[in-house]
Amino acid sequence: MMNKNQKGFSLIELLIVVAIIGIIAAIAIPNLLASRRAANEGSAQQSLRTMGSAEATYYSTAGNGNYGSFAQMQGQQLIDSVLASGVKSGFNFAGGASATNPTTAFTIAAAPTNNTGVTATGTRDFCIDQTGVLVGRTSTSTTPATVCTIVAGGFQPVGN
Repeated sequence: MMNKNQKGFSLIELLIVVAIIGIIAAIAIPNLLASRRAANEGSAQQSLRTMGSAEATYYSTAGNGNYGSFAQMQGQQLIDSVLASGVKSGFNFAGGASATNPTTAFTIAAAPTNNTGVTATGTRDFCIDQTGVLVGRTSTSTTPATVCTIVAGGFQPVGN
């Protein structure tokens, strides 16, 4: 039996609303993930610039002509504990003063913790050395590079 004042939505109307919400989500989620990857990569670039500046400061002050490790730079309060840990914003960081000659060289690199699939934290690796040039390349590994070679290593200057 049907009442004259029966109110509410039909099943078809509810299914249409759910379908519309599904379509909107299908469009929005990939853009959200791409924005997150871009933000992680921007954070990695800025972190490398900060660490490059910290190395130059350490070299001129506490290092007495030597570049330092992450721990040494943190000890001088040139970088924070998050950067010194080697993991920040979905990127792994590695490097520091050259083991063979800390007076003339350092290399600091960043690689995404996950570089493939929907959950990728980034798609590019970044690197900076004593020249102060920030370089990047398409990520092939989650392990940070050991050298910032522009030609042979596939790196290209960022922002050029």
